[in-house]
Formats: sequence, C-alpha cells, structure tokens
Amino acid sequence: MTHASTVLAPPVTAPEPAPGERAGTSLVRTSGVAVGLFLGARLAGAVVLALLAQAVGRHPLTLLGRSWDSVWYLGIAAHGYGHALGRYGYSDLAFFPLYPALVRSVTAVAHLSGGGAGLLVSWTAAAVAAAGIHAVGSRVYGRAVGTALVLLWGLLPHSVVLSMAYTEPVLTAFGAWSLYAVLAGRWLWAGALAAFAGLARPNGFAVAAAVVAAACWEVWRRRGRVSHRLWTGAALAPLGWTGYLLWVGRSRGDLLGGYFAVQARWGSRFDFGRGSLHTVRAMLLHGSRLVFPMALLLVAVGLLLYVLLALDRAPLPLLVYSGVLLLVAVGGSGVFESKPRFLLPAFPLLLPAARALVRTARARPWHATVMVAALAGLSYLYGAYLVVLAHAPL
Repeated sequence: MTHASTVLAPPVTAPEPAPGERAGTSLVRTSGVAVGLFLGARLAGAVVLALLAQAVGRHPLTLLGRSWDSVWYLGIAAHGYGHALGRYGYSDLAFFPLYPALVRSVTAVAHLSGGGAGLLVSWTAAAVAAAGIHAVGSRVYGRAVGTALVLLWGLLPHSVVLSMAYTEPVLTAFGAWSLYAVLAGRWLWAGALAAFAGLARPNGFAVAAAVVAAACWEVWRRRGRVSHRLWTGAALAPLGWTGYLLWVGRSRGDLLGGYFAVQARWGSRFDFGRGSLHTVRAMLLHGSRLVFPMALLLVAVGLLLYVLLALDRAPLPLLVYSGVLLLVAVGGSGVFESKPRFLLPAFPLLLPAARALVRTARARPWHATVMVAALAGLSYLYGAYLVVLAHAPL
C-alpha cells in the first residue's frame, strides 16, 4: 500500500476488527475502559487539588468553576454579550459563544448555579472527548494505543484544565469526533462537528482546516470523482468559526477586522512568534516563576512530538489539526503561560508516546507502570499548584 493511499485511512499496522456484533461490543467495552481510566485519573487529580485548596483555606469547587476565563464565560451565559471587566475595556466578544450557550441551557434545565453548570458541561465534554480520542487512536493504531492515548491525555501537566469550567474539553470533544468521522469517510458528520468546534474557541478553526485539507486531498486523489457529501461536509466545516467572526465584525463596524481588533485589545495577535521569543528571552535573562519554564518546556515537547508524528506518517487530518493548533500556540502573542492549555486539544501529538507506552507495557510492564505513576504524580501536583498557588493566568 502506498503512502498516498493511506493519508486518510488507518496505517496498515492497525488491526482489522472482527466481523459481527462481537467486534462492536468489544470496541464499546474497550472505549468504556479508556473513558473509565480517564475519569479515574481526573478524579484523583481533583482530590489532590481539593486537599491543597482546603489546606490554604480556599474552596476547590470555586477554584475549578470560577477562575480566570471562566468568569467571562459565565458572565456571557448569564447576561449575554456586551459587557466589559476592568478599566482597560476588554470586550467579552473575544470569547466564542458555544460554551456559554451550553452553560445557559444547563442552567435553565437543571437549575444549577452558573459555576455548577459550567463544571457539568466541561466534565461531560471531557468524557465525550476521551471517547472520541479513543476512537481515533483505535482506528489508526489499534485499541491498546487508543486506550494509552486517552490515559496520557488525562495525565498531562495541564490536564487540570479538563476539570475546570473552561472550553478546551468542548473543543476537544467536537474535534476528536470530527476527525474520527473524516477517517471513517463520514463527511457530513465531519463538517457539522467541525462547525460546532469552530464556535467553541478561536483556535477551533484547526478542526475545519483538517476537514478541508482531507477533502481536498480526497478530491485530488480521486480526480474529482467524489460524493456530494464530501463537498457538503467541507463547506459546512468552517461555517461556525467564520460565522462568529463576521458577526463580531458586523457589530464592531469592521466586518473582516472587528474580531481581530477585539483580540488585539487583549494583547492577543498572530505575530509569527515574536512575542513568544521576547517572553523566552526575558525569562532566560531575568529568571521567572516555575510556570514560565514549565510552559516553555511543554511547548518544546509539543514541537518535538509533532516531528515524531510526521515521521510516523500519521494520517493527514491529524497532522493538519495538530499543526494548526501548534502554529497558533507558538506563533501567537499573549500570555505565554496559557500556551500549554492551548495545546490540550492537540491530542494526536501524543500518538508517538502512546505507541511507545504500549510497546513498553508489553515488553516491561513494571517500567510502564512506573512511567505512568510518575506522570500522574507530576500532573496532580503541578495541576494543583497551577490552580491553587501559582496565581498565573491559565
């Protein structure tokens, strides 16, 4: 099989599922195990965070539900757009609408407080995302790698964000299932899910980029002889992201530049990495708190993992999706400490590590156990430090 024919399909190393109902039952069972491992990992992290929060006299649910950007999202959910916080006149139009809409719906149906509804949305989305990540990993490299991929995603140093009232779980849920739909050739689902992903976060257009790139490759490979579903899915994919940008632009009197002017007010713009280099230079010259070097290390690891992913000849949609998320994180200005959070949805970057973990587990189970335990310890302690003690923007 040539490389050209495997750009969208799983590599030849992926095991073929057994026919019939038993194969489907087995896949569902494996997915349930993976999601259970993820939920267990995040629950353990929440316990560590709660113990530290109580030790310093702070309420863990308040920290998880009302920290940093969560306050803005909950304000939009409660009052709609058109409000600003602080004397600098930051606009809440910088925040995309899907998460506040979900929070508002849950609040109306379940009669929860804003913070409680936000956490419920995020926790549910994180579980859905874990199932989608397992589906993608299993389709590409087999179920063992899919399970390892979910576990690694739940044990990243910044995975505490997946337990908070933040938008990364929502973006990852739509992104993972959209990518799975692309790999399965279900173009309408891929496009519709990508459109919702584009309404979740500014970097949500990475999902649409992956769908459109995969569709273009398929059109070229088949010399244009493709189903109308492919054309429709590719057309649907960017509608969420572009629709919100145009709506903000219209409300600001600048159709194409209005949203970017709002982001610039926040100090967030794409400057090809100049702001990131300035921050790194200042850190090296003058030193900094733990959060800065840790963020730098995680971004560097992300770049290395992308190289490994490309060398592994991963399917095109996964390369485009991860590459766009990485490009936005590295090339954008703004708060450097937040860059590892921006990379949380880029779960395909963990595929090389997941494959290595599976190989290690088969050859030396004890070594794999120690590696996972060490990663869990780092994740829990650093995550609790970030939320409770660091006082740095997430």
